[in-house]
Amino acid sequence: MGRLEGQSATASAASTGMPLPTPKSDTARPGCTHVNVADYERRAKVVLPKGEFDYFAGGANDMVTLRENRAAYRRLRLRPRVLRDVSSVDTTRTVLGERMAHPIGISPTAEHRAAHDDGELATARAAAGTCSMMVVSSSATTALEDVATAGGPNMQRWFQLSLSSRKNRTVLAGLVRRAIAAGYTALVVTVDRPVLGRREADLRNCYELAPRLAEGRVVSATGARIGRRPDGTMDLGQASDARPEAGKSLNWDDVHWLRTICGDMKIVVKSVMTREAAEEALAHGVDAVWVSNHGGRQLDTVPATIEILPEVVQAVRGRCEIFVDGGIRRGTDVLKALALGASAVFIGRPVIWGLAHSGEHGVTDVINLLNEELVQAMRLMGCKKLGDIERSMVAHQSSYHAKL
Repeated sequence: MGRLEGQSATASAASTGMPLPTPKSDTARPGCTHVNVADYERRAKVVLPKGEFDYFAGGANDMVTLRENRAAYRRLRLRPRVLRDVSSVDTTRTVLGERMAHPIGISPTAEHRAAHDDGELATARAAAGTCSMMVVSSSATTALEDVATAGGPNMQRWFQLSLSSRKNRTVLAGLVRRAIAAGYTALVVTVDRPVLGRREADLRNCYELAPRLAEGRVVSATGARIGRRPDGTMDLGQASDARPEAGKSLNWDDVHWLRTICGDMKIVVKSVMTREAAEEALAHGVDAVWVSNHGGRQLDTVPATIEILPEVVQAVRGRCEIFVDGGIRRGTDVLKALALGASAVFIGRPVIWGLAHSGEHGVTDVINLLNEELVQAMRLMGCKKLGDIERSMVAHQSSYHAKL
């Protein structure tokens, strides 16, 4: 699919004096059989082994939150403006001081090599080609330095860290130093994992990361070397996935400690799901909060992220930037999140579906699809730039039912 007229990031950014490279548009969509993200998900279910697909697609317990993340967007209705000049559309945005070509970033997702042999390297190349922010997971199957190299100097990149036991602070500090040296500009701290959620599909499948993929990790988030035992089985040592109890004693003091070692890196606290958590994050000097329920993979029956976003926006009152993920599958979803106060949105599973389909090209196509849908939605809504998107452009469907 070609780029929609007026979407060029270079042209729109030029007026700001901060030109950006033009995102590449992938045109390899044979027979136009993959015209939306759902098409890629259906294909991923075919090409991935059941264990791998269920690992990426599944959620915790009854998967109520997983389903609600998507359903909540469908309950929101758009209220368009008409007779607006939308001959050109500007999707650029400054996020934590960095000029982004569009407001759609790549969420930190573990184990990309379980979806495609090229794994995070393919994702990084797609991120660079589409001018997308990539947040690299500390549970990646590729070393963070190699991901940075694959993306090249122009790839905007942040590093995600899941805090573990305090006795491994030396190792965590080492990871942060490595991220700084590799050009990562922000540290995304995931805070909703004192223990792992109960992911029943993984339990039924007895899912474990293949040894050849686990060996791609230079070091786990807790510092354990990952390698083979003499009998050929994997020795995970104190890896966070193997010892979920490692984070039980963590608290906000650990975020403060990270501030002392991260230098000029920005700190983003991910998995904020209440106004109280947002206020605590601000009190501890974070640069941004990220509304996330871990894709419905941790605590089941928490609300959908788009439902919590207005509460967090009200609590923050413009004092920091706010990001959101979870359930975003359409350009209209992106527009709704921006209207409700998000500075940017991030996608996880859609990237994996594209990666499973055709590696770098699949990820490129998924990102371009969402961007093209966003531009189309902006035109139909009468929005020439992201700043034109207003809170009044979104209403809950119940507000219409009440009038009937």
